[in-house]
Amino acid sequence: MSKKIIVGITGSIAAYKAIQLISDLTKKDYHIEVMMSESAAKFITPVCIQSLTKRKVYIDTFDDENPAIITHVDIVKDADLFIVVPASAHTIAKLAYGMADNMLTSAFLAATCPKLIAPAMNVHMFENPITQKNMQSLKETGVLFVEPTCGLLACGDIGRGKLADQEDIMEMIHYALY
Repeated sequence: MSKKIIVGITGSIAAYKAIQLISDLTKKDYHIEVMMSESAAKFITPVCIQSLTKRKVYIDTFDDENPAIITHVDIVKDADLFIVVPASAHTIAKLAYGMADNMLTSAFLAATCPKLIAPAMNVHMFENPITQKNMQSLKETGVLFVEPTCGLLACGDIGRGKLADQEDIMEMIHYALY
């Protein structure tokens, strides 16, 4: 039986990179379920993801087809890994403080499987002591991180905040699963 991975995509210019990751995971025969924040859906469309996974993409917590199923809880019950890629500073802050105000954050908090976060944001946002504190708080609960790399960012700045390379993310996924 294939491993089940929940992929959460947040509002970041790096959201488009999640498409390739999902494609690669699907080719490796993982069972992929995808959740997107509303902001992520402004960068990439759910239709693009659905064409790869052949499954519904979850955005709205209250968009349940079957009211007997609590989707954000049910979908993570048998998950082997929950990865948030890319993770914005906003979502990292919500997760660090236990704020369950959308499908992605609610499901993340309900998940009992290993969790992995791959941040992507402006260098100043990433280096901000508040963001670092939020990440440390999550690490202390056992959440794994794939640290961002240094490079030219979408805003034109150069520094740490660029989404980790695909190979590094895949390596960490393998580590978390096995």
